[in-house]
Amino acid sequence: MKELNEIINTELNEDLISFKALSGGSINRVYKCTTRQGELVLKLNKAEQYPLMFEKEEQGLDLLNSSSFRVPNVLNKGVYQNISYLMLEYVNDQGTTISETALGIKLAELHLLSSDSFGLDHDNYIGSIPQINNKKSDWTSFYKSMRLEPLVKKGFDTGHIEKKTLRSFDKLYKELDNLIPVEPPSLIHGDLWHGNIISDENTFPVLIDPAVYYGHREIDLAMLLLFGHISNETMEAYNSIYSLDNHWKKRTDLHQLYPLLVHLIIFGGSYIGSIQKILRRYS
Repeated sequence: MKELNEIINTELNEDLISFKALSGGSINRVYKCTTRQGELVLKLNKAEQYPLMFEKEEQGLDLLNSSSFRVPNVLNKGVYQNISYLMLEYVNDQGTTISETALGIKLAELHLLSSDSFGLDHDNYIGSIPQINNKKSDWTSFYKSMRLEPLVKKGFDTGHIEKKTLRSFDKLYKELDNLIPVEPPSLIHGDLWHGNIISDENTFPVLIDPAVYYGHREIDLAMLLLFGHISNETMEAYNSIYSLDNHWKKRTDLHQLYPLLVHLIIFGGSYIGSIQKILRRYS
């Protein structure tokens, strides 16, 4: 592909030997590229469509790198003929499976990294959706005003959410303080589905595609459970480092509302039924 070769030639003074499209992302075009120096991952999107997306991704990777998780090194980023690009270290998992114990330990250690408020000092993205991170002193205020309300409004404006569902969200907002226990802010990945956790050559988990901020740690666990499961080994290891409230699983669906709203906005109305089912439980 001409643009891949030109970007690699311009930025690395290298020639592209071969490339392969990688699956998993719904927003960017992602390729594994082979050059004389070795292999790398190259992510591309339209600069005017997603301004500063890759700058925000690099910031997120830097924050995650302060934990015990491995993250890919950023090799380069920039804009070439209105195409934003991000070059990353290629992590070769060699077909290995992730150590469930290591995942639990490292996730707990990530969540132990804290701040004096919920949010972040800059905004970023979750998927293709801008994610506003204005700081709040308590989680329920942040979750309501920075996570749920903006996407509920967007869903209503695009016709995916009806007035009846708006009223159900209004009822839920009034109960959030009673439903979610107070915890200190945790550094979270923010988009922690299983596709954003890969394995390195030693079976250790590697995090990619961050949507980081300081939030309630249960939202990372809720995301993992939304599109998969969490093994007993992972949870035992997690709790050995940073024990969870005994009733955390009972409110998983509350923290799944945000990723479900994200999917509703990006992919369409097939997610509204799951959202309404959760709201009915609390209305």
